[in-house]
Amino acid sequence: MLRGKAFKFGDDISTDLIQPGRYNYLRSNLPELAKHVLEDADPTFASRVKRGDFIVAGKNFGLGSSREHAPTILKLAGVSAVLAKSVARIFFRNAINVGLPVLICDTDKINDGDELEIDLASGTISDLTNNSKLTSGKIPDVMLKILSEGGLVPYIKKYGDFKV
Repeated sequence: MLRGKAFKFGDDISTDLIQPGRYNYLRSNLPELAKHVLEDADPTFASRVKRGDFIVAGKNFGLGSSREHAPTILKLAGVSAVLAKSVARIFFRNAINVGLPVLICDTDKINDGDELEIDLASGTISDLTNNSKLTSGKIPDVMLKILSEGGLVPYIKKYGDFKV
């Protein structure tokens, strides 16, 4: 069970907004790079996000260049999951690979600051602030196992292969 506060963003949040290119020189220092996560979309985000919080977005989250560091620095900043109406495929894959859950759902009724509780196994999202429930669809078991191990590399190190 995941629990945290919603940070609401709109449509078309690109990997360039998640990881501003002017900080590419920090790619070998990811904790430092994480201090600038989403800086161009919300200059205060990195200083306000707490471990366990959620990104809640509209359509096409993570579009643009691959920037595999984008989901990594979200996770390092404390984000425990991304909820969006739709997500760019490459961002989705990179997020799962680093152990950051991505849930596709209708985010219209979630407000900035709402307290959420998420059950990844069932795909249930409870908005504790407005007492409502959403579903995102069930995450496949193999993806849940990858997420529970912290990403693809830790999963492969532990199991050596996919057991589907």
